[in-house]
Amino acid sequence: MSASGRSDTADDLLAALLDGMDAALCAFDSDGVITHWNREAERILGWTAIEAVGRKGFAGWAVRAADADDVQERLMSAQHVPGRQVHEFALLTKDGGRILVRTQSAGVPGADGKPAGVYCAFSEVHAQIDLERSIALSEALLEDASWGVVLVDVDLRPAVVNAHAARAFGSGRTALLGRPLGDLLAQGVEELEGALQHVLAEGAPPAPLELWVSVKTPEGVRRRCWRCGFLRLASPLAEEPVPLGVGWLFQDVTEARQAELDTGQLRFRAHQLHRAGRAAAECEDPAEAASVRLDFALAGFAEHALVDVLEGDGPQRRLVRSGASPSGLALLLPGPGAVPVRYEAAHPAFQALDRIGPVRASAPATGTGPDGNWARTRRWPAGAAHALCTVLRSRGRTLGALTFLRGPSRPAFDRTDALYAEEVAARVAADLDLAARSGTG
Repeated sequence: MSASGRSDTADDLLAALLDGMDAALCAFDSDGVITHWNREAERILGWTAIEAVGRKGFAGWAVRAADADDVQERLMSAQHVPGRQVHEFALLTKDGGRILVRTQSAGVPGADGKPAGVYCAFSEVHAQIDLERSIALSEALLEDASWGVVLVDVDLRPAVVNAHAARAFGSGRTALLGRPLGDLLAQGVEELEGALQHVLAEGAPPAPLELWVSVKTPEGVRRRCWRCGFLRLASPLAEEPVPLGVGWLFQDVTEARQAELDTGQLRFRAHQLHRAGRAAAECEDPAEAASVRLDFALAGFAEHALVDVLEGDGPQRRLVRSGASPSGLALLLPGPGAVPVRYEAAHPAFQALDRIGPVRASAPATGTGPDGNWARTRRWPAGAAHALCTVLRSRGRTLGALTFLRGPSRPAFDRTDALYAEEVAARVAADLDLAARSGTG
């Protein structure tokens, strides 16, 4: 190929590149004559490349006469200073309108290193401001937002994490990048990944979603409730939307939701105590009334309730099984010679008697779940993983111990549970005391 052919090809390639740019672009030689003018410049101002190329500056056609010298001087000064210069000018469109543009201009050195001209990229100011606002919004969300922001890629791995989200995960921002969500969450990861996959496939849900998750932190696992919003991210450069990932925004609403749960729980338990009291009032046998109270107390609270009556005192004390719920049978006060439950001296039921207060215990965790021998060695039903023992007292005397048991799928008993158990125990103890005095049971 001849030198002239290569030159023509290079010129065609340069023209194609310039016309394909999203920004308006023009170039001037060292004398200020326009040498290049792309399609975006034509779209903004209306002047075609044929009309623009070859003109000296903007004077007399694309700028007011009063502004022409100032505009030309500021544009051409870029070839004598390093870096880019940013200016705002009011230019004229072909139909006589005025439009405010923001320009970025820089000098073009020649082969000998001397100034050979200037290139100038420009866009409408409002479009530039919109772009800057978008960039500023993105930076603010990823730096200063008071809620968590995570950009998740199509493989459902964090690609960008803001400072608030990093604190919520109890980790540094870079330490979270590229890690599977299962490495960060002990529970709730299936629900979160399901929501992210739905957003990638169908788009953002119409309303925020609340998820309970267990976050793995250096201090241990934390149970949190996050109010989440999702946005599908698609490339603006593709002809058809191509998913780039999901924008995930969340706020921690644990305290508010926990308060609502606690209020609902207290309301339910108060209602159960009220219903149990009315049902017990219809029982002729006080021991049967105690059994009714236990059946009501178990609803939503525990799987088993055990009543052990105290016999003897000091080293000779022993606990004798009086009844268990749910059984549908009334409690029976053990008679003389009843066989005691073979509790060890350090059994939680004896600890409750010593403290005259509730004692909580849970099975130690193993690789496959709670220790299966834990309940058996304590003479409790198989499968029990959490226990709450409280004392039965009436008229200033200790009558025995009441034990509630939960399975491994439920959480351990907490302080609020202990308060409720004490309330139930007080009422059951009064019934048992009445049964003993009346000689029933």
